[in-house]
Amino acid sequence: MYPEHKKISIQRNALESNEIIAKSNKSKFELNKIFVVNLLSSPGSGKTSILEHIIPILKNKNIKACVIEGDVETDLDKKRIDALNVPSYQIITKGTCHLDAKMIDKSLLNIDLNNLDILFIENVGNLVCPTSFNLGEDFKAVVLSITEGDDKPLKYPAAFYKSEIMIINKIDLLKVLDSNIEKIKENALSINNKLKIFEVSCKTNEGVDGLADYFIKQVFIKRHR
Repeated sequence: MYPEHKKISIQRNALESNEIIAKSNKSKFELNKIFVVNLLSSPGSGKTSILEHIIPILKNKNIKACVIEGDVETDLDKKRIDALNVPSYQIITKGTCHLDAKMIDKSLLNIDLNNLDILFIENVGNLVCPTSFNLGEDFKAVVLSITEGDDKPLKYPAAFYKSEIMIINKIDLLKVLDSNIEKIKENALSINNKLKIFEVSCKTNEGVDGLADYFIKQVFIKRHR
């Protein structure tokens, strides 16, 4: 086993190397005026379902979207995105619990950056590891399902502290679950009082238009920056 100082040194070097590549990724995104969102969540929170609902709205507004899918195994989520007729790219990490900047850099070789307005990076389902790796994104967005309980922000604070927005998903289940959405928001805001919060249901479409409008606004801000 490595001594503790050796492990810390390896981790520091890995993060420093990642940061260099992330800055390169960001330069490419800035050059092409692409707005980039790094989606974080636990497994099963509904990241792909949210994309399935907002991407058609973006397409109707002539916003050109692309998705990079990160999964430990399988391309099941990518197949769902492919059904939307937007470009997508699959990263299978083979056990790694996060995406890193190098993975994104390689994936960009397969994406037409000249014909893109917004890029969603759907990270591996994990509220811990992905928070440490900058991918070159404009911001992180954390998705939290009502089914996960109101203490998630307190248990995994980095995901909420480092995110610009929080999407509370599956709000249609509030009427059948003992879940307190106000407590979820209170706990999240205690970690990050600048967090912008959206409440959505992919079953009823509640809140979906507002979330899509927010991303459309960000695209136009980036385009005219």
